[in-house]
Amino acid sequence: MEIAIIGVGNMGSAIIRGLVNQHQDTIVAMNPENPRVSSLAKELGFKLFNQYDQLVADRPDIVILTTPASVTTKVAGQLSDLKSSTIVISSAAGVKLADLAKVLPNRSLAAIIPNTPVAVNAGAIGLAYGQDLSADVKEKIQKALGQLGDLIVVPEDQLDIVGIVGGCGPAFVDVFMDAMSDAAVKYGLSRQTAYQLVASMVKGSGKLAADSKQSPALLRDQVTSPGGTTIRGVEALEKAGFRYAVINAVNKANG
Repeated sequence: MEIAIIGVGNMGSAIIRGLVNQHQDTIVAMNPENPRVSSLAKELGFKLFNQYDQLVADRPDIVILTTPASVTTKVAGQLSDLKSSTIVISSAAGVKLADLAKVLPNRSLAAIIPNTPVAVNAGAIGLAYGQDLSADVKEKIQKALGQLGDLIVVPEDQLDIVGIVGGCGPAFVDVFMDAMSDAAVKYGLSRQTAYQLVASMVKGSGKLAADSKQSPALLRDQVTSPGGTTIRGVEALEKAGFRYAVINAVNKANG
C-alpha cells in the first residue's frame, strides 16, 4: 500500500518513522516547504510533496491527516479528488468524523489518537471507525496502523479520554522515570546507568502487563512480599497521595 501523511509535525514525523521502520509500505508525505521536513525526507527516504494536487495525483491508498485541529477540515476539503477507494484517517483531536464526512462525502473515514511511541512501533493508538465501513476497509486500516503499536478500538465519543491517557500518559511516566533516576543517582548509580535501568524497568513492566493481561493490582501483589522492601515503598507512595496525583493529572489534562 501507499500511505500518505499530511502534516509532518511532531506526530506526523513519529508516524512516518514508525512506518518506515517496518519497510512494508510506500510512504509519502505532504507539507508546505520546510527545511526540517525536507531533511527528514532525505534521512528516512520518503517522497515529499509540497502541494495537495501533487499528493492527490500520486493516488495513495491511505491518507493520514496529522494537521492541527483548527485546519484539518479545511485540509480534508482539498482532498476531494482522491481516488474513491482512498481511506482518510484523521488524528486531529476534537475533529468529528461527521465534520470530515461533510467535506469528504462517500469516503471511508476513521479517527485516531496516537501517541509519540509510534515512532518506535510501540504506540497506544485509539481508533474509531466511521460509519458503514466494510470488513475489507477495516482490515486495511488495522494492517496499516497495527505496524505502529497497539490499536485500542473505541466508539468515537471515547477517543478523547484514550488520547489523554495514551497521549499525555507518556509525559506522566517520564516525570516518574526522572524521579526514579534521581533516587538511583542519590544511592550511587551514574546518571546514564540510572536512565538505562529505569527505562528497562518501565519497558518490562509494561510488556508483562500487556502480555499477561493481568490487572496492575495483581502484578503489584506478586512483588510485594509480606514485610518486604517493596510494600514499604508502596506504603510511602500511598502516604504521599501518589494515586490521587495520577488521577488528578488525568482530570486536569481532560479539563
